Amino acid sequence: MIFFNLKKKWRKLKRSRQIIFVFFKYGVEHLIDRAKIGFSLKLKRKKISHPQASTAERFKLALEELGPTFIKFGQILSVRPDLLPPAYIKELEKLQDQALSLDVFSPKKIIEKELGDKQENLFLKFEETPLSTASLSQVHKAVLLNGEKVAIKVQRPNIKELINLDLDILENLIGVIKSRFHNNWNYHPKLMIDEFRRSVSKELDFTFEGYNFEKFSKNFKDIDHIQTPKIYWEQSSKRVLTMELMEGKKINQIKNQPTYNHKAIAENLANMFLKQILEDGFFHADPHPANILVNPPDKIIILDVGMVGHIDDYTATNGARLIHSIIEKDINESIRCLKNLGVVLDNNNQAKLRQDLAELSERYVDIPLKHIEIRQANQDVLEIMVKHNLTFPSNLALMIKVLATIEANAKYLDPDFNMIIVAKPFVKKLLRQKMSAKELYKKGKTFFREGMELFEELPQNTMDILHKIQDGSLIINFEHKGLDNLTTEIDHLSNKTSFSLIIASLIVGSALVLQQEIPPIIYGYSAIGIIGYLLAAILGLGLVASIIKTSLKSKKNTKKQ
Repeated sequence: MIFFNLKKKWRKLKRSRQIIFVFFKYGVEHLIDRAKIGFSLKLKRKKISHPQASTAERFKLALEELGPTFIKFGQILSVRPDLLPPAYIKELEKLQDQALSLDVFSPKKIIEKELGDKQENLFLKFEETPLSTASLSQVHKAVLLNGEKVAIKVQRPNIKELINLDLDILENLIGVIKSRFHNNWNYHPKLMIDEFRRSVSKELDFTFEGYNFEKFSKNFKDIDHIQTPKIYWEQSSKRVLTMELMEGKKINQIKNQPTYNHKAIAENLANMFLKQILEDGFFHADPHPANILVNPPDKIIILDVGMVGHIDDYTATNGARLIHSIIEKDINESIRCLKNLGVVLDNNNQAKLRQDLAELSERYVDIPLKHIEIRQANQDVLEIMVKHNLTFPSNLALMIKVLATIEANAKYLDPDFNMIIVAKPFVKKLLRQKMSAKELYKKGKTFFREGMELFEELPQNTMDILHKIQDGSLIINFEHKGLDNLTTEIDHLSNKTSFSLIIASLIVGSALVLQQEIPPIIYGYSAIGIIGYLLAAILGLGLVASIIKTSLKSKKNTKKQ
């Protein structure tokens, strides 16, 4: 057991050194807390690799060099535009689209261990060369014993252990640090790690992806131009997913090919995702070109649904109301919708937020719908979020990013495409459903039931409070807020006062010692007295330096405010 712990600690130390070295190598060490780097991990500054590249580009290169965990980390962050500046998001999106130089592994042992039989007994034919490689897995072509062609997704060996190790190191290195990028974009490291852990834990269990495929298949069963692969559960497990082989071209590879109906594909793509978000409340959260294939003339194939988002009726309704309130210049309603959506607002800053929302509303109110783009509107909203330090709930941020991505893909195929016009019927239908007689009856029934429960419990709760007051057992707890800094300042002030008294005592005591000429005597003066004066002088200089430092810090904070 001791040997195992030592081995684990050594692996962690070795990997920590590698991570820190790569961050320093690419000049992005500002993203880690230097105070968290132990003495044994400290590295000397070396010449930055790719100095001509931007910080965002070097950040992407650092993630690539650190391997599968960090590549996946970058891919997940690329769909969270509320956590990183646009330049970083743009670079991290390349981790989705570009072919990455990842190590290729032999899947045979994993397949046989997971499925409990020899590979030869499970498949009539199996191609060892992978069809594609990703940060967490590889996909191989194969043929089942009954002759059906399949694609087999196999998880990388020991990837779960590596991710857990890297996550532990990342949490330690970035700690609770919270700073800003050079363009005032807030850096939320804790939120980034939590989002990564939540997302990747589901992706590491392939059964979740299998169920996601079946759910999408059910939701689109009546739409012929949208296809999802069939899942073969007998040949699947948590680390192996066997699905129907579906082939087609990536959506960004058909631009000038006449066999495809580009206009129909753009409209089908948008309608597919609007249905997922506004009707089903369950959507594909990673729609980059490799995950959406097309076949002529306008058939769409959905692949790789390990990352999905969920939007409940309440969130979808408030999102639609938020858009409507901005168009109608109803700022109070906009604030209410933001609160309902779970966006944390600072009460001291709401006046400025109202002003910015009003300006945003003025910017769009007179523009024809055909000239409004989701991507630009999304960027304008994000700038307000950054300015006021707001962060959307993860699924809402995913939804905004997905809509912007789909709009970009659709406009690539059809330059005249407009997402707002296509989305308008969906939004109207959603708001109309919320005001239907059935929905109003449902809400009224819920309101009546909760009201009756309140009236039933109110007398008893009131009597309980009165009895506690009568018995003297009622306890009221007060929590002070915003006084932590004051407490710290008082503590520092008391320390400086005590320090001043000690210095004063040393000076007075040394003077008495010199006057009494207490031995030993050096050059006619008491050595003890001289030492006392020197000590008082050193402590006094330290106290003066501390006071000056505190004063300068106070002035700096005042200027920031």
